[in-house]
Amino acid sequence: MPAKASPLLIPRPVKGQQLSAAVLSPRRTMHTAAGKAEAGPGFYFGTASASYQVEGAHDVDGRRPSIWDTFCHTPGKTANGDSGDIAIDFYHRYEEDIQSMKELGIQVFRFSISWPRIFPDGSGQVNQAGLDFYSRLIDALLAAGIEPSVTLYHWDLPQALHDRYGGWLSDQIVPDFVAFAEACFSAFGPRVTYWTTFNEPWTFIWMGYSVGAHAPGRGPTCAEGSQQEPWICTHNVLNAHAAAVASFRRLVPHGKISINFNTEWAEPLTDSPADKAAAQRHMDFFLGIYADPVYFGEYPQSVRDRVPCLPHFSDEQRRLLQGSADYFALNYYTSRYVRDGGDNEEGTTSLTERDGQVIGRQADSEWLYSVPWAFRKLMVYIDRRYGHPEMHITENGCSVPKESQLALPEALEDTFRVQYYKDHLAEIEGAKHEDGVDIRGFCAWSWADNLEWADGFDKRFGIVHVDYRNGLKRTPKASAKWLSEYFKGAACGR
Repeated sequence: MPAKASPLLIPRPVKGQQLSAAVLSPRRTMHTAAGKAEAGPGFYFGTASASYQVEGAHDVDGRRPSIWDTFCHTPGKTANGDSGDIAIDFYHRYEEDIQSMKELGIQVFRFSISWPRIFPDGSGQVNQAGLDFYSRLIDALLAAGIEPSVTLYHWDLPQALHDRYGGWLSDQIVPDFVAFAEACFSAFGPRVTYWTTFNEPWTFIWMGYSVGAHAPGRGPTCAEGSQQEPWICTHNVLNAHAAAVASFRRLVPHGKISINFNTEWAEPLTDSPADKAAAQRHMDFFLGIYADPVYFGEYPQSVRDRVPCLPHFSDEQRRLLQGSADYFALNYYTSRYVRDGGDNEEGTTSLTERDGQVIGRQADSEWLYSVPWAFRKLMVYIDRRYGHPEMHITENGCSVPKESQLALPEALEDTFRVQYYKDHLAEIEGAKHEDGVDIRGFCAWSWADNLEWADGFDKRFGIVHVDYRNGLKRTPKASAKWLSEYFKGAACGR
């Protein structure tokens, strides 16, 4: 649906920077001919994945359990009891998948490294077989002309560290994470330019340590004082990120590193000052809680004011954090209307309707609505708030309504997903060419259908279909073919 005119939230300016008029008023959507990309040079086409969601081989070559192995093997935690034991068997089938990527013209493949493959006990002795697997994967990508982009942590914490000291609940994890990161930097740094430390800290912290719907499944009933756990985890994750980045800049001086931020855009429900302030608080609690320390060295003041138990950074931690991203890595899926008032710590309520109209078309996932106009507002907001960073869209995609229930021919014609990508790429074009946002590339989530965490295999986000009943056979969907043609057009300057 078209965006209703309403001003963007006033972002926190970078020191010495003046806010431009573009920040204070919405811009029109850039319209292009169907299938004609106008993204400029350097706008790459990538896809993304995550180790536990695709690899399988959960007990092969020395790998030991992660918290997600334990969570999935606990009855009632995932849809149908699904797990990543086999997943889509990428561990054994990566060569055929890379060939398919090459045929589609994919330029970048983002994947994560399984910590318990490299350090089965979380720390101590390196597992050479684990390093060898990722070395083979990287070499195969490079041989196919595909650039590897590596995420160090995509949620599969070694179970041994959770058992030993509570994982992210303890600051003991910082040196263990740095040791894991340094092993990867040393082994793969000469061949990999783009890295991220953590994928979506908001998601794995709040879903795992507050809601309890993700591993390790800690929620309000776990222990006295557990409301503090997400804030403790947040602090430890940020300090681990900063320490790892310091090592990266020493070991991989030619590379670039960031952290994958995920966020919604918070559109004020009304033009009232209270709703506008509430929308800004939502942005602070969702994005700013992680991005502000990385760019400014401190948590947003609105979060500090409302969370008495929020830890404080030392001077040295602040020094390491500020400026600890070489580019802005953004995962975007959906957005919400936000109004003032609510029983959460930010004092807001998120809504999917305004004046009886839904914010966008709903995907198969109950939380996901297609809201492309909000995506552009978000990109402009990030650009102005964080000082015009180099920006990479490291995840974007959707689940198609009832796709898992469709016969193969119908599932392959994923027109809902094609439209989602058309609409969101049009907004990237507008943000890049009209608003001056420095967008370098786009990764579709995901490369192939896979284990969607607690949703199991029921939700499908892939541009490649995986037949779970027929030997995990891969078949490109219409969305894969459309994206391939779109980026060929972009490469030709159409």
